[in-house]
Amino acid sequence: MARFGVEEEFVLLDEQTLVPSAMSPETRERILDAAGSGLTPEYLTCQLESATEPCLTRGDAEGQLRRTRGILGEVAAKQGSIVAASGTPFISPNRLVVSSSPHYDAVSAQLVEITREHEVNGLHIHVEVPDEEERVRVVNRVRAWLPPLLAITGNAPFAHGRDSGYASWRSILIRRLPASWSPPLFHDLSDYRSHVDQLVSMGAIAEASSLSWTVRLSERFPTVEVRVFDAQLTVDDTLLAVALTRALLVSDALDDCHGLSLDAIDASLWTAARYGTDARLVDPVDGSIEPAWTIADRLLERLRPALAQLGDDDFVVDGLARLRSEGTGAQRQHRAYADDGAAGLRELYRTSTATR
Repeated sequence: MARFGVEEEFVLLDEQTLVPSAMSPETRERILDAAGSGLTPEYLTCQLESATEPCLTRGDAEGQLRRTRGILGEVAAKQGSIVAASGTPFISPNRLVVSSSPHYDAVSAQLVEITREHEVNGLHIHVEVPDEEERVRVVNRVRAWLPPLLAITGNAPFAHGRDSGYASWRSILIRRLPASWSPPLFHDLSDYRSHVDQLVSMGAIAEASSLSWTVRLSERFPTVEVRVFDAQLTVDDTLLAVALTRALLVSDALDDCHGLSLDAIDASLWTAARYGTDARLVDPVDGSIEPAWTIADRLLERLRPALAQLGDDDFVVDGLARLRSEGTGAQRQHRAYADDGAAGLRELYRTSTATR
């Protein structure tokens, strides 16, 4: 059974205004010490990233994810703050500070003005694939199926204190980066490395770890890393994305889905980011245009054997039914704001880091 790991990014908000709060070095150290291993600074000083230890089961991941969120919620509450699991913050002052490190300093120097609005929080899921050539084949197989997964998991509806009109505004911000959205189709590992080396040589990215593709090879682990998801509102939302991703990457039922052009995949990513579950997407199998839920259901049928083997079949079926009933993270954020304004969002964010 393939091991996997989960990385979640969070943003610290002022409890009253919901404006991102830059952490002093002392505050950040206090939070990192409280959480122990697995929590690190992120690109901006208002952000933190958690990473699980390698997991074999969904239960392994759930325990680690709930523990980290609970600690973050408790520490934030003591200083009048909230930790939000949202792809973008509700509002931003556009005067955020980059966390100083050689890597982040290089990224900031390259992105310059883009950094002022690059307040994005993602969910990154690693799945172990021991053979390097097979990792590239996995990237080729799964890239066209990521738009429907984005459509059903969008969780970044706000920008500058107002409705952005997008289910995943984070995805649109990511699009401004070099080497973003869908990767091309690769012939083999050598072709993959040649593409990356070219991007580094021309100065488009500082290093391979700066790739912003929706799926890529990890440079640190023997894994394929899926990066299409916004940070998810709840642990259950994260676990649903994890279960779907793990089955997607280990399934042998997607070998007939290489035919979509890069433009078609990127167009589907755009409509998924814009309309969420109301999007119309390109079917990776036959190129037809279908509703997002229709393609998600077709994907589910292909993944059922892998999901059953991994023990995730019932969990995914129930999770998708929950999304249909309760809405995606973006839809739940919209509803909370419509019902009670900023106070509604405040409570929604707070409950996402509450311990059971």
